[in-house]
Amino acid sequence: MTPHHVPADLPERIQHYIGGAHVDSMDGSTFEVLDPVSNETYLRAAAGKAADVDRAVTAARRAFDDGPWPRMLPRERSRILHRVADLVESRDARLAELESFDSGLPITQALGQARRAAENFRFFADLVVAQTDDAFKVPGRQINYVNRKPIGVAGLITPWNTPFMLESWKLGPALATGNTVVLKPAEFTPLSASLWAGIFEEAGLPEGVFNLVHGIGEEAGDALVRHPDVPLISFTGESRTGQLIFANAAPHLKGLSMELGGKSPAVVFADADLEAAIDATIFGVFSLNGERCTAGSRILVQREIYDEFVERYAAQATRVVVGPPHDPATEVGALVHPEHYAKVMEYIEIGRTEGRLVAGGGRPEGFPSGNYVAPTVFADVAPDARVFQEEIFGPVVVITPFDSDEEALALANDVRYGLAAYVWTNDLRRAHTFAQALDTGMVWLNSNNVRDLRTPFGGVKASGLGHEGGYRSIDFYTHQQAVHVTLGGAHNPTFGKGL
Repeated sequence: MTPHHVPADLPERIQHYIGGAHVDSMDGSTFEVLDPVSNETYLRAAAGKAADVDRAVTAARRAFDDGPWPRMLPRERSRILHRVADLVESRDARLAELESFDSGLPITQALGQARRAAENFRFFADLVVAQTDDAFKVPGRQINYVNRKPIGVAGLITPWNTPFMLESWKLGPALATGNTVVLKPAEFTPLSASLWAGIFEEAGLPEGVFNLVHGIGEEAGDALVRHPDVPLISFTGESRTGQLIFANAAPHLKGLSMELGGKSPAVVFADADLEAAIDATIFGVFSLNGERCTAGSRILVQREIYDEFVERYAAQATRVVVGPPHDPATEVGALVHPEHYAKVMEYIEIGRTEGRLVAGGGRPEGFPSGNYVAPTVFADVAPDARVFQEEIFGPVVVITPFDSDEEALALANDVRYGLAAYVWTNDLRRAHTFAQALDTGMVWLNSNNVRDLRTPFGGVKASGLGHEGGYRSIDFYTHQQAVHVTLGGAHNPTFGKGL
């Protein structure tokens, strides 16, 4: 096992960024941040409370009411956001190194996230320049057109898996449409988020448009959700937290966009390209350490090919390379935090009683410390099993057989979640018919999770509320004001003039 890699020039502490200045919490409180390989504290971050959130919201509100950002032409904002993308791209190696160290993601996958973060800014920078809005005409009588307006201060609450990329996914459209923002990143992984301030300053973003408050979700996140001057909350995280946010935002009737948990099925029919399906479903649950909301964590396989699939899948899962996050050969790194590691290991113990363990099953050999979990596969798992029904969010997958299309559909839909689904078949009619019957926000046919930023991203049931991506993001971050103009004479019914 190679020695633990610690990036050079790590900060010893991380501050908030409010109104263009790096500041401590008003009460001076901090929290410890661990790295997932040593599980030792490597820095302390400012712990935001309601007073710090209020300070950040005040700065963002001032920048929205009095600053130039919402009043700039789309092209002017676009130029700045393209500069942000250039800076992110130029720093991808440093970004990836910090992200990998902080989150435990393999370095090769962290590099990909940095590039995707840049693309998120480019996409929305282009979209706000190119966008068109509706105009409807009643010839000779009326014109109706739509004005889009930024809404105000957007509260962005992001998770600890692929943190930098997911922050960019919200920051890009929120800023492109002219809002100001307060970002509350996950407390497990604050390191890469602390780079945004310098990037935005260098790109020329006006002061107060971007604000960052670190802290615990129950304190800083909750204060942001409850703040009366934050009309929008975009949240990515687990479903239980989403329910709390829904309740706490209700008195203020806030706009909510929530991408929550998943327990996504990958359905493999007997006529599928078996090798492609195995490769895709291995990657689909073990990439990003299995800590991904769209992971295909339930694999449903038609009976005729079930035994062969399980045998080949288990053998390939055993060959997946577990290793230090900084090693380019690593395919599965360390889970983000000892608390999360304990949760995943608990599910593996439950799985031993609910299915047949065919690969993994605990800590891999040669890794006596750190949050390492061997890619774990359970076969013959019944649909009422906890490991079939509950989101594990780690490198753990269950495989279940089915006989008919109807049974496959019932199994696929038989969980509280409805984020993504993957279908493997060479029957064109079946593919489209089956996709339409799935209770999920997204379906990939004979494909891995390949994202097109123009398409809606979101889930149904316990997997979320609303959609982001493309024009759906523009819709969420803007008011659409309808303006009606009468042409020619007024067409009014006349009251009060007698007979």
